[in-house]
Amino acid sequence: MNNDEFFLKRAIELAQENVKKGQGGPFGAVIVKDGKIIAEGTNLVTSSNDPTAHAEIVAIRNACKELGTFQLSDCEIYSSCEPCPMCLGAIYWARPKRLIFAATRQEAAQAGFDDEFIYQEVSKSIEQRQLPTQQLPIEERMKPFEEWNNTNNKIPY
Repeated sequence: MNNDEFFLKRAIELAQENVKKGQGGPFGAVIVKDGKIIAEGTNLVTSSNDPTAHAEIVAIRNACKELGTFQLSDCEIYSSCEPCPMCLGAIYWARPKRLIFAATRQEAAQAGFDDEFIYQEVSKSIEQRQLPTQQLPIEERMKPFEEWNNTNNKIPY
């Protein structure tokens, strides 16, 4: 068994354990650095009443805490399933060197976890989305960006 398979099997094992514990959906993720698991995560949406507590995000939060950084550039993320749009966004922000997943989003949809609606909504203009969305261009809207641009001690990310 190669390392990718080993770490994916651990993510799947976490997902199965999570189902048995009843803590959330059937999803698990591990984050690896230098060939070692540094963080794990499972879906905790229903047990934590947090719609953002997906396995990948929980694992990212744990890894960042463990490493004391907000970027995982030297890490690999292994997920039991293809990440949803929210998790994929978080993964891109974390900047790992690789993402490896087992089940596809189509296979997840067969089990009742269909993210296709969100994938489609994200690509639409705000006027076309099902969630009523509008921009209110108030005068102060640029002040936080101006403050950011004028700050010398910022940490870019």
